[in-house]
Amino acid sequence: MYLIPVPAFADNYLWLLHDGKRALVVDPGDAEPIERALEQHALQLESILVTHHHADHTGGVDALREATGAKVYGPAKELIPGPFTALQGGNTVHALGLDFQVLDLPGHTAGHIAYYAQDVDGKPLLFCGDTLFSGGCGRLFEGTPAQMLNSLDQLAALPGHTVVCCTHEYTLSNLRFAMTVEPSNADLVTYQAHCMRLREENQPTLPTSIAQERLINPFLRTRQATIMAAAHRFDATAQDDNTVFAAIRQWKNQYK
Repeated sequence: MYLIPVPAFADNYLWLLHDGKRALVVDPGDAEPIERALEQHALQLESILVTHHHADHTGGVDALREATGAKVYGPAKELIPGPFTALQGGNTVHALGLDFQVLDLPGHTAGHIAYYAQDVDGKPLLFCGDTLFSGGCGRLFEGTPAQMLNSLDQLAALPGHTVVCCTHEYTLSNLRFAMTVEPSNADLVTYQAHCMRLREENQPTLPTSIAQERLINPFLRTRQATIMAAAHRFDATAQDDNTVFAAIRQWKNQYK
């Protein structure tokens, strides 16, 4: 299998997975770059996987469906361009000979889902939409801090070698914030330098891994003493799991 992050807009990645002949795409907010990639690699698009309803993740669905006949899958609790197969947690999507388990991940949006395959060329593979970013997480547009924390807990519990396909190149800005929250984290210092080198070479910082994010992502580390102390300094009412997470998320919302 070949995994390609197709750039779109200012900082989106539209993930294209293919076996040399057949392909699936995740969250195609724009059809044109995917159409170019399909032509370049001589691929037939069979499946379109959508994680949530935002336009930068769905804007190219209709055009790609019409051009290729690909089958569209998406969250049952959200309005995306139809017709599509409605999914919820516990469902399985069969695509490219792989089985993708559907995970319910409310928080960024109310009905956000993700797609997880246990074995793609020897490694688990996760398409997580805007729930988890490298060094960060999605804004809470429709969900609560408790929902997002639970969603991130689900992802943090996946095997460490899981390949994590986030949908935005937010890594450097996320890591600047993470350094503000946890400046003594040596793993974070090393990872930030690595990602800066990648961007200087115009290379994507993604995919990441669950193991990497457990080490450096403040939103997966809110139960660590260092993060809890930082949250309390920002908001003295941050005392338990949910309020600590909420404080870190609010801090990130206003961070510049």
